[in-house]
Amino acid sequence: MPQNNKSFSLSELAAIAGGQVKGRTDVVIFGVGTLEGATARHISFLTNAKYKSQLATTNAGAVILPEKFAESVDLPAIVHPNPHAAFAKIAQAFDITPKLATSIHSSVHIDETATIGKNVAMGPNVVIGKKAVVGADVTIGANTVVGEGVKIGENSVIHPNVTLYHHVKLGKRVMVHSQTVIGADGFGYANDKGTWLAIPQTGSVEIGDDTQIGAAVTIDRGALEDTVIGTNVIIDDQVHIGHNCVVGDNTCICGTSGLAGSVKVGKGVIIGGGVGVNGHITICDNVQITGFSMVVSDITEPGVYSSGQPAMANRDWRKTTVRMRQIDALFDRVKKLENQFTSEVNK
Repeated sequence: MPQNNKSFSLSELAAIAGGQVKGRTDVVIFGVGTLEGATARHISFLTNAKYKSQLATTNAGAVILPEKFAESVDLPAIVHPNPHAAFAKIAQAFDITPKLATSIHSSVHIDETATIGKNVAMGPNVVIGKKAVVGADVTIGANTVVGEGVKIGENSVIHPNVTLYHHVKLGKRVMVHSQTVIGADGFGYANDKGTWLAIPQTGSVEIGDDTQIGAAVTIDRGALEDTVIGTNVIIDDQVHIGHNCVVGDNTCICGTSGLAGSVKVGKGVIIGGGVGVNGHITICDNVQITGFSMVVSDITEPGVYSSGQPAMANRDWRKTTVRMRQIDALFDRVKKLENQFTSEVNK
């Protein structure tokens, strides 16, 4: 584990997290950890009653917990209504991720028509295209390509080897991880007697403030109108978002999920890993879709939605598959019996 030279008293951490200290306030903390793996130098957290027993055995110097568990521990603690969120804020305070760049490297190419804000840092071999606008305090990692007319809002961080195609717009404080491509052509083709004809994708992509995009994500530009990703959206690694999609604020899309073209996702939606959404589907606000589901029709009511079949022993799967193939014949038999019964009753 990398060495962390940062340290905070428990009272300082409580101020960062917005919680109340229980017990000693002068305990000095040097990092974060799990209840099981923490040492006396670490602070941990508890939200799930399943792990409550670990409070008695943890070596953590302090713990973050909700009021209902506050009397269950003799350790110094920060009491907070949302310990997980408090832990996130404290972990950010201890973050020692190396800076991608601290200045503009000599190998960077910036077009003379581009506009670069104050305190911008760029790693080696970054390319900034014509009429691009890079806001103040932006950091761009090595080998990233920022296309013509791209706008990047202030305090955004673009990791190495990212490609932002022409006229893409990123809001403020956006994070984009490596190998992500934003603004590639959407999958738009017309078929002319067996020959595929490419349809120019003349829209772009607009990303809202405080959105975080994982590694190897692809967000396609719109065919006519823009693909739009809202504010405070989190997108996991290897997600694909097709052209003309609209993703609402505060939505979460987990790894390897895919949205086909023209999908509209509401606000506060959680899409689990490996989910597929058919094109031109609308998903309303406050929906949760569990992993590996296939969405083939609109979802108009908030709630939890699932599809697919959980893994089972191979012999059981084989039996189930055989029975599934017999469903049509079974249906016909039941229907025939119903008709016979109805005929007998009506005599």
